[in-house]
Amino acid sequence: MVSADSDEIRAAVAARYAGLARAAQAGQPVTDGDPDGSCGTPAYTDADGLPEAAVRASLGCGNPVAVADLRSGETVLDLGSGGGIDVLLSARRVGPAGQAYGLDMTEEMLDLARANARAAGAENVEFLRGQIEAIPLPDGSVDVIISNCVINLSTDRPAVFAESFRVLRPGGRLGISDILAEDRLTAAERLERGAQAGCIAGAPSIAEYRGGLARAGFTSITITPAQQAGDGVHSAIIRAVKP
Repeated sequence: MVSADSDEIRAAVAARYAGLARAAQAGQPVTDGDPDGSCGTPAYTDADGLPEAAVRASLGCGNPVAVADLRSGETVLDLGSGGGIDVLLSARRVGPAGQAYGLDMTEEMLDLARANARAAGAENVEFLRGQIEAIPLPDGSVDVIISNCVINLSTDRPAVFAESFRVLRPGGRLGISDILAEDRLTAAERLERGAQAGCIAGAPSIAEYRGGLARAGFTSITITPAQQAGDGVHSAIIRAVKP
């Protein structure tokens, strides 16, 4: 059962990202985190030709599309797809024989993403409304799951990992960029850092993240810290496989 605190956190996250979506649609600067950008920026080198609003609303901390090594004809799902940049990049990589889904709980972000998909002329994309803890897709329907600095915001990461495992086909894989804390930090220290910048709110430890993936059934788990996002907090590249 989801607690009242969890509901409040989810509502706060949704309100924050709804505001960022409105800013992107209005052509205003969009930032997530502290003013100096220490949470990192998405490492996109392949965003040429995408709608400006999609690039402006790229609020992640890495490039999960590159991390996942997408292949032609695959079906990919982006958890917390926001303005849609990773879905549009995925659609390019999987080609017309493939399919790219984006899942987001915020109607404003979904409106922005759908407008960006129309502007990009992307036909092999679909944006779904829902929560990453309860993915609205059938069992074994996805080859690859990506996510960009979103899972750390969930108040029920075990459910996210379990749902990801469920919808992946055997041999399916995760390619995630996320914000993680070094194992040396206590829960209180992580909470203190999360209160300072939205992008690192709720950052789990590396050990917690690895353990959660393993308990869900994933294997071949690798977690590689990347850019520093604060004292003891990093953006990270996470890969895993469903046997």
